Amino acid sequence: MSIVLITGDHPRHNFFANSLIKTGLVKGWICETRESFIPVVPNDITSNQKKLFVNHFALRERIENEFFNLKEVYECRKMNVTLDELNSEATVRFIRELEPNLVLSYGCHKLNEDLINNSKSKFWNTHGGLSPRYRGAITHFWPSYFLEPQMTGITLHETTSKIDGGDIIFQTVPEMVSGDGLHMLAARSVLTYTELLKKKLIKLDFNSLPNGVPQKTGGRIFKASDWRPEHLEIIYDKYDDKIVDLYISGAISRNLPKLISVI
Repeated sequence: MSIVLITGDHPRHNFFANSLIKTGLVKGWICETRESFIPVVPNDITSNQKKLFVNHFALRERIENEFFNLKEVYECRKMNVTLDELNSEATVRFIRELEPNLVLSYGCHKLNEDLINNSKSKFWNTHGGLSPRYRGAITHFWPSYFLEPQMTGITLHETTSKIDGGDIIFQTVPEMVSGDGLHMLAARSVLTYTELLKKKLIKLDFNSLPNGVPQKTGGRIFKASDWRPEHLEIIYDKYDDKIVDLYISGAISRNLPKLISVI
């Protein structure tokens, strides 16, 4: 029983990979070099939006480095790839040589059907959002923006051609902690998911991997272009990044997510 990982290279992705490698189940790790963690400030926005933009991403970097600071690094066979190399024949060969029961992806770009079909392994993807409600991009931001921080979570689903639309294997949400801002909530989401997934994988029968639960509604697929710097004014100027506290106090909706798990 074994796993091959395909991830990005941001702090949360490295934490996720090292946490699973520690279990001894991981034979190989394909790591995609992602875009810079701190994006370039757009020129065509107001001075206030520029200030919020800089502060928002600096805060994200600080919190992720604090949460996902690797005190120990666990090694396995590793292949570093660019976006152009992600779905290459070399990647297929790497996976097939290791013959994993399961390929787990998180934080990489879309895997194409040829890679999946030619690799002869089961593929599950980690999506940083609760599908089908929040699919697509930046889905740890939108729940707070829409004043439902309790919907910040992670979905493990079967990898298909649909964007975050495969049958659901496992979902988690973090504890709501007083004083947490948007980035703290997102970091707790990754931490909670990783720790629970690690325990479940240790007990999993890799020779009889379960099928997921089909997603019954389409939800919404968020594109990267849906996000604009002016959205930050809602989070920081209007609510002072205290949306979690509003939820805890009962000032905003307390509807709970319905989570799925087949493992």
